[in-house]
Amino acid sequence: MCYSAQIRADYRRYVREWQARISLREFVELFWWKWEDGGTQGRGAKPKIPKAMELAFVDPQTDDERLIKRYIDEANAREALALQAELFKQRKRLADAERALQGRPTKKAAEDQRIAGDKVRRILGWLADLGRTEALERDARIFPLHYAPVMVWEDGQRVIKPMRYGCRPAGVPAFYDTRFPGTYNARRDNLQGFWRKQFGHTHAVMVANAFYENVPRHKVEGRELAPGEAPENQVLEFRPRPTQEMLVACLWSRWSAPGERELLSFAAITDEPPPEVAAAGHDRCIIPIKPEHLDEWLNPQASTPQRLQAILDDRERPYYEHRLAA
Repeated sequence: MCYSAQIRADYRRYVREWQARISLREFVELFWWKWEDGGTQGRGAKPKIPKAMELAFVDPQTDDERLIKRYIDEANAREALALQAELFKQRKRLADAERALQGRPTKKAAEDQRIAGDKVRRILGWLADLGRTEALERDARIFPLHYAPVMVWEDGQRVIKPMRYGCRPAGVPAFYDTRFPGTYNARRDNLQGFWRKQFGHTHAVMVANAFYENVPRHKVEGRELAPGEAPENQVLEFRPRPTQEMLVACLWSRWSAPGERELLSFAAITDEPPPEVAAAGHDRCIIPIKPEHLDEWLNPQASTPQRLQAILDDRERPYYEHRLAA
């Protein structure tokens, strides 16, 4: 499964390079949700928005963009206040533990020192990220239930909308997400089964330049588990060579229910892996479609299932180099 990806988050590049229109209404609603939620995204609250999507609005040019930036700034300011309060609490806990250890050391004091020290370091890192305006590579990495810009077809043109990575099909109950937690990927061999209401109806692409997989260490090393050895997970980063941005084939859905927020969500289609991905120990791979098939893929109602499958067959086939993820 493709559990994580490195995405393109600067929506203005979609406009320049793919002649796509931005659905700013959905972006405004997403960041309003972040603002309304108190700005605590990323630490147990919703929505989970990668920092790269926020940085795309650092220099707003329109009224909608300025409104989005205000939501981001105000939510982040409130989050910073909450983090500073927690930082004060943990620094006090750390100081109390260090004083106790100077007198009569106890197991509890040592544990408090370790836990408080770890929390202080994490909070300082979060505060630094909140105030940072220069982009880092990790800012554009998404995980299941994170939001990403996704390209769809609407009113006869390409449109960019923010969607959650993890598809909740229309008509299902909200608890579907926990009952089926793997729906951020759509297996190609199940497109006309489990995914039949999306395949041929609501297609999308995610623009990405890398993907990440969980792979058992012994498979990465090309060996069987030794007697008594427990499996150990490693995260591998796969990047296409030559370097390129991939139009990752996806399915999406618009979910709504009385009294609930409308949810746009998507899943990346996966298929059997190329030899180099299989040799690294993984059994699935994303499908990057060719640019000449983009509009036909995004507008599937005009095609047959056989033609859509042919587009997935006639994919880009780069060589995927891998390394341990940072």
